[in-house]
Amino acid sequence: MTHPSVHARTQPDKIAYHMAGSGKAITYRELDELSNQGAQLFRALGLQAGDHVAFLMENRLAFMEICWAAQRSGLYYTAISRYLTQEEIAYIVKDCGARILITSPKCAEQVKGLLTEAAGAPRFFMIDEPLPGFRSWDRELAQQPTTPIADQVAGYDMLYSSGTTGRPKGIKRQSENNPIELPNPFLRILCADMCGMSSDSIYLSPAPLYHAAPLRFNMMAITLGGTAIIMESFDAEQFLALVEKHRITQSQLVPTMFVRMLKLPDEVRLRHDVSSLKGAIHAAAPCPIDVKAKMIEWWGPILIEYYAGSEGNGVTVSTSQQWLTHRGTVGRAVVGKVRIVDENDQEAPTGQIGTVYFADAPVFSYHNDPDKTKRAYNARGWSTLGDVGYLDEEGFLYLTDRKSYMIISGGVNIYPQENRGRADHPSRRRRCRGVRRAERGDGRGGQGGGAAVRHGTGRQRARSRADRVLSHASVADQMPAQHRFRG
Repeated sequence: MTHPSVHARTQPDKIAYHMAGSGKAITYRELDELSNQGAQLFRALGLQAGDHVAFLMENRLAFMEICWAAQRSGLYYTAISRYLTQEEIAYIVKDCGARILITSPKCAEQVKGLLTEAAGAPRFFMIDEPLPGFRSWDRELAQQPTTPIADQVAGYDMLYSSGTTGRPKGIKRQSENNPIELPNPFLRILCADMCGMSSDSIYLSPAPLYHAAPLRFNMMAITLGGTAIIMESFDAEQFLALVEKHRITQSQLVPTMFVRMLKLPDEVRLRHDVSSLKGAIHAAAPCPIDVKAKMIEWWGPILIEYYAGSEGNGVTVSTSQQWLTHRGTVGRAVVGKVRIVDENDQEAPTGQIGTVYFADAPVFSYHNDPDKTKRAYNARGWSTLGDVGYLDEEGFLYLTDRKSYMIISGGVNIYPQENRGRADHPSRRRRCRGVRRAERGDGRGGQGGGAAVRHGTGRQRARSRADRVLSHASVADQMPAQHRFRG
């Protein structure tokens, strides 16, 4: 049993979270008091265990403070990507049933169009100085006591999974009325037992906090009593400099970050001492064999790779030592049992490629989508994330493809069907379609996206309209890595 509230009593003045860029930090005592005030405010607003809150903001201390407030008050909490469109944000807020939406001035443009006082709409809060239409989270928080609420119970994140239709689905874990001090058992195995995280750890978080892994790893680092350094955004050289400056012991990354660091000039890349690193956990996208081999050569055998989804229906893990003798593997199962299933729904023999399923694993469901939930399971009750691969004779899993057409670019999931829908832009005529290609050379890692736009007008007019279609992409991560104009 462990929790930041426990550490607040034993090491109150120790730094819990520290922002890498601004230098702002919060101690365990301050985190405990602010999360208590947050929980008190949730109760004062009428939220009870099992209710839902959502928030959309940049990487900052308040992000984690709100997570811990929700966690200790039994709420489901959804972190929303700040790079979504207003329509996409509205969909998630409505679908998850959020009773409160908390945002920041930096994200106000994406949220202010949702402001309404209609029945059933969430209440809108803003941290820092609120804009018109938003209530002040900071002022109302300050009015609350710093003591724990009387009915503390563990809450859970409810994050939204990837999909091929542009409508990701929330994965809602059933509440078990657990005490707040009970940590996620798999994360404890991965972080503490395999990666060596402890109260002595200094963890570096380089990714957006709204993603599942960064959010959960940042919470586990503090659950274990360590210190987490959070980067406002990833920069390859800054990451290395922070490792040296803070003597970082563990971090969680994605393959595209490895690619960017390896592309630094040697005089820059090797300038920084990274010998303090004891564990580097990575997932989110398949890591190219040559990239991982170079990272192990550089950092030593400290890389730990895992394969899992937000669904939590199964997990495989591979240490560097295992990977070096099974190159390309994503490991052996530590949660559930891997089963490879052929097109006839029969278990495939060793070495044969098929759909990856997990048996004897935790059950999950997609919020408000029973059909998608049903499609994730077969007749034997095994569940799949839709990936394709095979097992070797020692039970190591190798991924080869995805059944869906989702593209992973730089650790970000892109939905071709969604971007095909961008062709509904007023300037579009005739046809616009998304295409897949193997990513090579654009530095993002994973796959790259391309778009083909056909137009029935003259060359100059077509070029102008194609430019407007490209500018209509909702986020930079969803832009094609390359585009060429052909008249």
